[in-house]
Amino acid sequence: MSHPSVPGPPAQAPVCYRHPDRTTYARCTRCHRYVCGDCMRTAAVGHQCVDCVRAGAATVRQPRTVLGGRLHASGKPVVTWTLIGINVVMFVLQMASGQFERQLTLWPPAVADGQVYRLVTSAFLHYGAMHILFNMLALYIVGPQLELALGRLRFGLLYGLSALGGSLLVYLLSPINTATAGASGAIFGLFGAAFVVGRRLNLDVRGVVILIGLNLVITFVAPLTGVGAISWQGHLGGLVAGALVAAAFVYAPARQRNAVAATVTVAFLALFVALVWWRTGVLLDMFGGAIIIA
Repeated sequence: MSHPSVPGPPAQAPVCYRHPDRTTYARCTRCHRYVCGDCMRTAAVGHQCVDCVRAGAATVRQPRTVLGGRLHASGKPVVTWTLIGINVVMFVLQMASGQFERQLTLWPPAVADGQVYRLVTSAFLHYGAMHILFNMLALYIVGPQLELALGRLRFGLLYGLSALGGSLLVYLLSPINTATAGASGAIFGLFGAAFVVGRRLNLDVRGVVILIGLNLVITFVAPLTGVGAISWQGHLGGLVAGALVAAAFVYAPARQRNAVAATVTVAFLALFVALVWWRTGVLLDMFGGAIIIA
């Protein structure tokens, strides 16, 4: 004899695992949890929850350069573009205020008086539209290739150390009554690095050699013809610094590249500080132990 079935409690509607107050029948194709529209992300196949999307992104390896460096996830030379943007913004501020230029250019007496920041800020200032135009054009042409070869971090270090190398030689050798500014030291550093990287990758570097040669000729000849003052100290200091730093970066054993990059950076900065301290002492002695900046 059969007995009538007793109806059980009604089945509870599924809810989103992150929002229990929201009813949903959609599931993540990866973990199969129920997800609402706000927690659902389109995937290659179906939809995934935000946690699975985040976990999947963490397992994706960042693109590597031919020399083992890391690039931006987009593969674009974002450091180069950022540097161009900073230079342009600084130029606009410089044009808007005469005091801005006066306070940030590399003037040796001011550096010796304690305004050491000028050794850095001067590398982002320019004397006129043509000055910044030529420097940024060179950075736009050479920068992306080097960044895509070295990676973001090493390229950024290369640019910064080259700029400091140019400022250092200016501080050591330029006339003390001359103010200097420009990204040319960093740009010449990129030229030197392009030669080193090209040789490391067995590329034809004749074009780079010609480029460096022509720019050095202009650097030393232009002032003699009355075209204008060009800081050969900044150009030469940047060129040497960039070539040496790039050589250390690209010829280091693959497993020791990070350690070598860190060591080279620290050693360069230590040398930079030591020489700036020495030169400052020389200038202070020249001015009788104190410099008064009006």
